[in-house]
Amino acid sequence: MMKFRFRRQGADPQREKLKQELFAFHKTVEHGFPNQPSALAFDPELRIMAIGTRSGAVRIYGAPGVEFTGLHHNAATVAQMHFLPGQGRLLTLLDDNSLHLWEIVPHNGCAHLEEMLSFQLPSRPVFDGASTLPSLSRVTVVLLVADGNRAALGTEGGSVFFLNMDTLTLLEGQTLAPDEVLRSLPDDYRCGKALGPVESLQGHLQDPSKILIGYSRGLLVIWSQTAHCVERVFLGNQQLESLCWERSGSTVVSSHSDGSYAIWPADSGSSLVLQPTAATMPYGPFPCKAINKILWRNCESGGHFIIFSGGMPRASYGDRHCVSVLQAETLVTLDFTSRVIDFFTVHSTLLEDEFDDPQALAVLLEEELVVLDLQTPGWPAVPAPYLAPLHSSAITCSAHVANVPAKLWARLVSSGEQQSPQPTSSTSSWPITGGQNLAQEPSQRGLLLTGHEDGTVRFWDASGVALRPLYKLSTAALFQTDCEHADSLAQAAEDDWPPFRKVGCFDPYSDDPRLGVQKVALCKYTARMVVAGTAGQVLVLELSDVPAEQAVSVASMDLLQDREGFTWKGHDQLSPSTGPLPWPAGFQPQVLVQCLPPAAITAVTLHTEWGLVAFGTSHGFGVFDYQRKSPVLARCTLHPNDSLAMEGPLSRVKSLKKSLRQSFRRIRKSRVSGKKRAVNASSKLQEANAQLAEQAYPHDVEVTPVQRRIEPRSADDSLSGVVRCLYFADTFLRDAVHHGPTLWAGTNSGSVFAYALEVPAAATGSEKRPEQAVEAVLGKEVQLMHRAPVVAVTVLDGRGRPLPEPYEASRDLAQAPDMQGGHAVLIASEEQFKVFTLPKVSAKTKFKLTAHEGCRVRKVALATFASVACEDYAETCLACLTNLGDVHVFSVPGLRPQVHYSCIRKEDISGIASCVFTRHGQGFYLISPSEFERFSLSARNITEPLCSLDIRWPRDTTCDSYRLQESPKLSQANGTPGIILAPRSCDGSPSPARSKGAGDTLEPSEATLSPISMDSATSADTTLDTTGDVTMEDLFRGTPEESAECGAR
Repeated sequence: MMKFRFRRQGADPQREKLKQELFAFHKTVEHGFPNQPSALAFDPELRIMAIGTRSGAVRIYGAPGVEFTGLHHNAATVAQMHFLPGQGRLLTLLDDNSLHLWEIVPHNGCAHLEEMLSFQLPSRPVFDGASTLPSLSRVTVVLLVADGNRAALGTEGGSVFFLNMDTLTLLEGQTLAPDEVLRSLPDDYRCGKALGPVESLQGHLQDPSKILIGYSRGLLVIWSQTAHCVERVFLGNQQLESLCWERSGSTVVSSHSDGSYAIWPADSGSSLVLQPTAATMPYGPFPCKAINKILWRNCESGGHFIIFSGGMPRASYGDRHCVSVLQAETLVTLDFTSRVIDFFTVHSTLLEDEFDDPQALAVLLEEELVVLDLQTPGWPAVPAPYLAPLHSSAITCSAHVANVPAKLWARLVSSGEQQSPQPTSSTSSWPITGGQNLAQEPSQRGLLLTGHEDGTVRFWDASGVALRPLYKLSTAALFQTDCEHADSLAQAAEDDWPPFRKVGCFDPYSDDPRLGVQKVALCKYTARMVVAGTAGQVLVLELSDVPAEQAVSVASMDLLQDREGFTWKGHDQLSPSTGPLPWPAGFQPQVLVQCLPPAAITAVTLHTEWGLVAFGTSHGFGVFDYQRKSPVLARCTLHPNDSLAMEGPLSRVKSLKKSLRQSFRRIRKSRVSGKKRAVNASSKLQEANAQLAEQAYPHDVEVTPVQRRIEPRSADDSLSGVVRCLYFADTFLRDAVHHGPTLWAGTNSGSVFAYALEVPAAATGSEKRPEQAVEAVLGKEVQLMHRAPVVAVTVLDGRGRPLPEPYEASRDLAQAPDMQGGHAVLIASEEQFKVFTLPKVSAKTKFKLTAHEGCRVRKVALATFASVACEDYAETCLACLTNLGDVHVFSVPGLRPQVHYSCIRKEDISGIASCVFTRHGQGFYLISPSEFERFSLSARNITEPLCSLDIRWPRDTTCDSYRLQESPKLSQANGTPGIILAPRSCDGSPSPARSKGAGDTLEPSEATLSPISMDSATSADTTLDTTGDVTMEDLFRGTPEESAECGAR
């Protein structure tokens, strides 16, 4: 039997209208490096670049902020991509043998990417025992003929077909069959052997009617389309890999499978060329790997460039990923840490120019994009304003900081520039500059912090569409590790051949997994931050504009407090380096606090106004006074049965027998408790049902199931002592008259500890408090009924608003909290949200999310949602992400459901665990190890690409066949539903939702709005996910909400 309740009829139409003005869900942009890239293209006229991926995604990049995104319907691997120069059109070849024509469509000043045409070639035939011939129809190479309306398709069978680009159909009567080429060859070269697949097609820059064709066997021919005959034959005998035609057409360069390349004269008088003028094996004489691609670029200053990938000695360096750059006598072997996908040079393509004069070399790797300046001696790398590899070391945590002060922003930028200074002789900038970013400058700056496995914290500019790297903080130098061995090996290999040069920043290998960053917290007003790691290390750092050499104070805190019967079986703590250490400009460590046992930090919070930092592990939590460098509080939260908490994440000694035994005990207890509960509640349930049956109610009143039955969790569950959240607040804890500093801690077993802190007050006009000890006294202890893990705790003032961050109120950066009315504390567990009054801690209101919706809470944060209809109206709401990937928004403090959206696939556990909310209704989550998906819950605050492209190709922009922003993208590259093929179109009078620009739009002043993330000011908790078998029922109800009316409406 289910319990039922009556609910009010209908919904308040005025409130529903207000919801539409406050809330709207959009997936706006994907930050980072595309996952699993497979193809590359560059348009030298428009200066835009395209990257295709194995999932069928197409990304086009220009100047920072200019981005276009598309996705093929069949999600096959993009094998090749080719721009039609200057036209904004892109031809893609997929590995399923289909061709697709994409077009950047302008519409009212903006542009977006559309798939216009597709062409499916005959599928590959089925192989059987009687036939071993390869498919004659599989396309191996594509060449866009210079006249712009045709494409040549080289196939596996050796034929070359021609395609009409306007209709994407094959041209009849223009196919070049292998037999026509064989007739032009000497008899002794034919000798019954097939030419093999077409490996390369190259066009003549000066004469578009000529095509250079290279076959796998090694034969090269120049085919004249006007005369329909072979003009010149180059008789190569080594298996061909790639071709390049020199700009004037007088020289052909071919690369081969044995690691050699050959130079052929294309302007000799004879139509039959038997031998190349030069053949070189750069890294011979021992066997070498194939040279996969080669480019020849000439220079006005003399000394042409030869650039090729591969060719390494097979035995010694066969596992290296290299691109070699040769100019005159200078050879540099660029050594990368991931596989080379493709590369191109940025050079002049104008017909009147005699020389290429390459400006830059762009190399697409499997994990990053590297651009080199070829006009500066030494060929230095050019810093990328976007496409930075977020996963250069695996991301372990993330946090977002909104409204960063301009002074802190400038100091971070300056520190980052000192980390990677550009050569004074370098005049080259980022070469991919196509398009125009139409988005206005963001009204406020946003920082995205990512913690990594190698102990680094990276700072990213998340204010706009392009995620730009600002600064990198490394904590490894503080500890004694084995990092130095790589440097010694590199020095020993400097004089060896080949002349390797390490390029790129992707480095997936960590010297010590204990360095991994678990939590970060940043105070944007004092430029202090906390970095907490896997081995129980907690670092307090302060930003400095000048390098310094100083020793770091080290302190230890025993969270077990001499409790008997517990032995730590996990990893050891890191050994700090002794003595003064040199620190570059940027964040420099002041204090290192080592938790004992050295378990991973699970929660951290910082209060710079009080000079305190709090941290928690699976054993307990502590408070440290970093101003006096002394401990304040250590509390053990272990249960007597928490044996697994002593083994640590890196331990390998867990007992399978013990785990099975505990699992059977939980099952047995669950059955027994269920029977007891059924017996005790049967009489009350029958009585309630009888009363319901006696009541006569009208048929038009809806009744809905109220809640599911939730089994309480056992008190002796493993890891019940894990500290999930910590929170500092100035509120009423002891009585309703006196308020003061407090610390709140929530654990995995549903316990909440509230401590009253005695913090000496700072003198008037001074921000530094006296050198007196801080004391902590336990004030309250709350145990949730179902023992669900506590995800977040926050205190609401008398107006129901969250308390401001440290220094916001004292520096008049936010409205002071209401200390007259009664405060309340909002406790969010995995199963429900509950508001308690303070200081009595009596329940005021609650919402049982698991009982109503069948899901569990994974992430929560308080966010400000500004109205698109009235600039002065905004609401502070609670945003929640569940284990099913849904995002729910609730009013505060009423906890009434407002909206909910499907955001992340429930199977994407890592994406759910990585989600972080911002203060203005946006969020980020990882859709791959290298990409953040950005989404917005706010109708007003949207960050999306708004850009245009100067295209000379004529088109009808009013064509009804173009799909505009109402057309949804079928699926993201990771399978999640999304919005349009970015960017949206816009008109001359933008809608109110975007009238302030595409960045984080101007919000009501910080004096009136100061929501904070509930788990800490900046950090986002990474939780253990348990996706159950309970399905999501659509029981969402739009209950009326009494809210203040906006004066303008």
